[in-house]
Amino acid sequence: MSDLVKLTIEGHEVEAPAGTSILEAAKLVGILIPHYCYHPALPVAGSCRMCLVEVEKSPKPQPACATPITPGMVVRVASDVARAARRAVLEFLLINHPLDCPICDQAGECELQDYTHEEGRAAGRYADYPKRYNPVEDFGPDVLYVPNRCILCTRCVRFMENVAQEPTLNVSERGDRARIGVFPGAALDHPWAGNVVDLCPVGSLLSKDFLNKARVWDLDKTASVCGGCTQGCNITLETRDNAVVRVKPRPNMAVNRWFICDEGRLGYAWLNRADRIEAPLVREGGRLVPVEWEVALARAAELVGAGDGPAVGLVSPGASCEALEAAARVLAARGEGSAGAFRVRQGPERPLAGVPDLALRAERAPNVAGALAAGFGRDWDAAVARARAAGLVLVLDESLAGLAEPVTDGALLYIGTVLPETARGAVVILPCTNVAEEEGSFVNLRGLRQRYAQARTPPGMARPAAWILDAILAALPARAARAGGRA
Repeated sequence: MSDLVKLTIEGHEVEAPAGTSILEAAKLVGILIPHYCYHPALPVAGSCRMCLVEVEKSPKPQPACATPITPGMVVRVASDVARAARRAVLEFLLINHPLDCPICDQAGECELQDYTHEEGRAAGRYADYPKRYNPVEDFGPDVLYVPNRCILCTRCVRFMENVAQEPTLNVSERGDRARIGVFPGAALDHPWAGNVVDLCPVGSLLSKDFLNKARVWDLDKTASVCGGCTQGCNITLETRDNAVVRVKPRPNMAVNRWFICDEGRLGYAWLNRADRIEAPLVREGGRLVPVEWEVALARAAELVGAGDGPAVGLVSPGASCEALEAAARVLAARGEGSAGAFRVRQGPERPLAGVPDLALRAERAPNVAGALAAGFGRDWDAAVARARAAGLVLVLDESLAGLAEPVTDGALLYIGTVLPETARGAVVILPCTNVAEEEGSFVNLRGLRQRYAQARTPPGMARPAAWILDAILAALPARAARAGGRA
């Protein structure tokens, strides 16, 4: 363990490990020193000079990000000297920065706006804007670069070089003509490249996907877990008008640190699908009829309690732990021999080289470990073969993609968000919510169980799958009693 160093920051006594920077030590007592180029995941550059503070006995202000603490050090963050230094930095940055906040996607979450409001001048002293580039450059599949707004913090360059370990970006030219460039023949198409948009402290790097979609103050933000693979990255779902419009990483040092891959960032369109099942459906006279939940649940309980041989469950590893555990209980209630299985979409594993144990995993589902823990197996083909002749097949939010014919000749109980063609012969169809519309949990590949929260209102009469399955179980005893005690 490192030796602790005692110092004073803005009158607060602080103890921090030797080697800690002033900027990080200040956070321990709730003081955030303004900064642009510094980020805890990146090598220190010390280039923006926005974190200048006054250090007692030092002849000039010091950059807090690059200055390690020493015993007895006295640091002043809000002194006249420190504020004057930061105000000068802001003035230089704003000389060439266009005042296009009303059309900038970063407005409302821009650190240049925030620090100018807190520490800058009320007006500039420079009338002209001599530096003008082409307004927008295309850097890659999802990233646009607006060089007029760039403050050359180089966070994006250092991320690609040191974290992604694929040096695609550079600082081109020198002096007042310097700008971020892409190496000849390269493109910003790394699987984790979208993180440069999050790292950019101003509106210079933009996401094409989010461009002009919403003002950030109109967004509702909800803590969630990415459903893209077994890594279990922590994310924030941002919604507007009950639709998910952006996904951003949520820091978790044990799972994904500050980052998410582009597949998880951009693969949210399915959360907003319009072709959802919106009401419970029960087959009557050869056709599906919408009914109230009480009727649908009673019919589902009849199917489960019928006792015509063991049941087969075909479940999705994208379902929550709560739903999978409830599905296992429903199959157990059906009787001995009932079992279930799942399948996982596969893809190439794409690691973020500079962060240990962080990758877009080959198994593209969030809850494989949760499905295994609930008792479901990986023998998908065998389960599908058994389902053909089973008395009851329970499908839990599985797309049934690749099946050329109906999944069973027996009774089919389908619980899902959308209805595939191969499930249209179901006896009962129950609409469930997706991960953005419910509370639940996933277990990642390291066995960590993580909760996610509800971000939007479900469509129609959809309910969480765990609620549906527990309601079916609750209806079973009364049905069994009327059938002569059979459970």
